[in-house]
Amino acid sequence: MELPPEQLQMDAMLEGSTFTQYMRGPLSRIDMNFNIVHYTYLINSKTETMTTLIDQHGNKYLIRAGKDQYNKDLKQYENIQFKDQSDTKEIAGYTCRKAIGTMPDGQTFEVFYATDLIPENKQYNRRFVNLKGIPLEFEILTKTGAKTRVIATKVDLFPIPASYFDVPKTGYKEVSQEELKNM
Repeated sequence: MELPPEQLQMDAMLEGSTFTQYMRGPLSRIDMNFNIVHYTYLINSKTETMTTLIDQHGNKYLIRAGKDQYNKDLKQYENIQFKDQSDTKEIAGYTCRKAIGTMPDGQTFEVFYATDLIPENKQYNRRFVNLKGIPLEFEILTKTGAKTRVIATKVDLFPIPASYFDVPKTGYKEVSQEELKNM
């Protein structure tokens, strides 16, 4: 991930952060490693659930989102409109098209996506439900209005074991979203 200069200046420990996306049928896993904190999102579009795992220096938290929260989160992103641009770029061996995503609140972000890679599960990442391919470079809008850029370095097309999407049974303290905010 390329982080905004002001964010890197504030926290040099974030340099070299990574974003990894895994997919298998209705299951999806996103690992975001910011070195000082690691987020894992386990998404099951069949059961319409999402589990968030947070590991912050060994303090491990698990947050479950049931169908209602899953659908609320999905709704937040389903109205993103992607407008294709004429630019193309080679990323990780794939020719990618540029698109501008416009959020319902008017904010925009850039994405380059591979039309050769079509996800079996459109809900693998709620942000890209309306995109006609897999994004290999994109911006994430932060709460402060800055943009973090995620750029693919490689694409592996091999089967991922189902166990990779299992919610851990031990090692994490289960908390609600509210409890986490108050910590």
